[in-house]
Amino acid sequence: MSQPRPRPPARTFDELFAEGASVPTEGWDFSWFEGRATEARPSWGYATTVARRLGSVDGPVLDVQTGGGEVLAFSLGRASRQPPLVAATEGWPPNVRKAAHTLRPYGATVVAAAEEAPLPFADASFSLVTSRHPVRPHWRETARVLRPGGTYLAQHVGPASAFELVEYFLGPLPEDSRTARDPERERRDAEAAGLEVVDLRAERLRMEFHDIAAVVHFLRKVVWLVPGFTVEAYRPRLRELHERIEGEGPFVAHSSRHLVEARR
Repeated sequence: MSQPRPRPPARTFDELFAEGASVPTEGWDFSWFEGRATEARPSWGYATTVARRLGSVDGPVLDVQTGGGEVLAFSLGRASRQPPLVAATEGWPPNVRKAAHTLRPYGATVVAAAEEAPLPFADASFSLVTSRHPVRPHWRETARVLRPGGTYLAQHVGPASAFELVEYFLGPLPEDSRTARDPERERRDAEAAGLEVVDLRAERLRMEFHDIAAVVHFLRKVVWLVPGFTVEAYRPRLRELHERIEGEGPFVAHSSRHLVEARR
């Protein structure tokens, strides 16, 4: 009988810290986290839902804040037919370049546009507008660029998402921070902009971080969670969290997501 293989030695905080601090953060490809962090996915399956809608839309499509274009590319690759025109916006220059490369095989045009700026398109230009995790939804701009009868289909980050992790670094946050991104408030804002919300579903989902490299990379990638986060400024607190994970197991948090479909 063969002898059991010895377990590899545990990696030190400094090794994991350096790895998490060096992984590139461009795009929205989270495959690097495999084996070191997990997040349950919403039951509606956003990318496949968009793929089905792309197969039936008969007009131009816009993806807002596309990141590196990975999610839109996934949906386009699984659509039963391609829309007549696809455009995407992105505000971060490294992601603009990445998205242009990722979406080129699908004939999509990527336009550099700041997140807070008006959408650089004419009124009533699109039959479908999509977005996955926009920093904030711009309801009036969305309504403006949609054709009459057009649809906004998106997955938004909900209230108090990953706050167990956020408050580990920032301490307890005020109640208005916890209730920001409330889906019912977004419903009211969408309706005030002239849209009819026809579907709104929310779920809270388990996240686990299995090593400190995953925490470091996550906070570097999702920069708005801990404003002003830098690895060196938070190094002592990260070391404490590393020791906690080593002693107690994965750090558990909960993400908050909602699917919204609105028509003009």
